[in-house]
Amino acid sequence: MASCGAAPDMASCGAAPNMAAGAGALTQVMAEALAGVPAGRSAAPRGSPIAAPSPPVTTMVATQRDITALHALIEGAYRGDSARGGWTHEADLLSGQRTDPAALGDIIADPRQRLLLGRDDTGLLGCVALADKGAGLAYLGMLTVAPDRQGTGLGRQLIAAAEQTARTQLGARTMEMTVIAQRRELIAWYQRCGYALTGEERPFPYGDERFGIPLAGDLRFVVLARTIA
Repeated sequence: MASCGAAPDMASCGAAPNMAAGAGALTQVMAEALAGVPAGRSAAPRGSPIAAPSPPVTTMVATQRDITALHALIEGAYRGDSARGGWTHEADLLSGQRTDPAALGDIIADPRQRLLLGRDDTGLLGCVALADKGAGLAYLGMLTVAPDRQGTGLGRQLIAAAEQTARTQLGARTMEMTVIAQRRELIAWYQRCGYALTGEERPFPYGDERFGIPLAGDLRFVVLARTIA
């Protein structure tokens, strides 16, 4: 899924706590989020193709064993022709990698970060990362949904799970994210999810190919935020 912009500060080191006990609660939040879509209204953005409904999705915290599958999912949703199968993407703005196995391993190992997975009986469908920024602030990034599962409400479910995790495990009261300014469709979708533009902009990390190779010279991030307490 087209999702939050690259975040240079999302990777660091540490030991991840055992989060297995929270998986059931996260799954319940995701189910409630999907149920909250009004009857007859799609969770997909207006004008986007509607994918077939997904089987029930379970969330869990990623481990080092998930890195290979995670990397393939993220690269396929953000880069190249496979990304163009989704309703919105950044493949025309960036080439190169979106992330790499080492960066994913750092997120998983860091006790101040979480990388949540969304799975059903067919396999890994999506993920979302969040980081504790301190003072009640959490950062949401790398929201990813497999292109053939976009438009089913899974993105909203993953956001709901991330917000609950940020509240209950990181003590966050506010969630923020950064999105490439040129991605107007995506920004509008996040606004429909309750996030608002703060007016702040942040520079794109030109010259750091860990976050991709820019295909335009004017990329920048806008900041969106939402109160989650």
